[in-house]
Amino acid sequence: MILINLLPHREARRRQRKQNFFVALGVAAVAGVVVVGAWTSVLQQMKAAQQQRNDLLKAEIRKLDTQIKDIATLRAEIQALKDRQAAVEDLQTDRNTPVHLLDELVKQAPEGIYLSSIRQNGNQVTIVGTAQTNERVSEFLRNTLYSSPWLEKPELVEIKAAGLTGRERNARERDPDQRRLFDFTLRLSIKRPEAPEPAKPAPGARPAAAKAS
Repeated sequence: MILINLLPHREARRRQRKQNFFVALGVAAVAGVVVVGAWTSVLQQMKAAQQQRNDLLKAEIRKLDTQIKDIATLRAEIQALKDRQAAVEDLQTDRNTPVHLLDELVKQAPEGIYLSSIRQNGNQVTIVGTAQTNERVSEFLRNTLYSSPWLEKPELVEIKAAGLTGRERNARERDPDQRRLFDFTLRLSIKRPEAPEPAKPAPGARPAAAKAS
């Protein structure tokens, strides 16, 4: 009977399998390192690209902030110019107000109204006068309320029978039917008339430049 010793052959196969395992493990490790390195490189590139976009956005935001500041400054300058223009217009109006006030009082005071005192404090005007009848005072109030573009909010403060002088007493003794005068005080406000709207061009009308061409 022939005996064959298989132990060295089995040991050789075991060593071969172990060697193949370590080789495969090394290849896998190398492949893993390559994959990790490649992925890290991709991430770095993506991060760099995102950083560039962020820097670009920050630069654009800084430009917009500068433009917004310029716009705010321009608006402030425009508002300052408007305020100056309004101040000049108010000054011009205030200079003309006494003229308009006296003109309106002459227009709106009916016959039988005699003004003895006019005091202005800002837009408030206090008028003291004498009227032949209460109806004249009422008519004066209606005129200043509805018919005047410069006067508004009339308010009757006081009305009373006027005191008689010696001459007036003698006249009333001679003529008992003579009417007695009334002293009155009223307050009213000065308003600015609304500016007329610019005239609209007629339908079908052409601008002057178009006609010239």
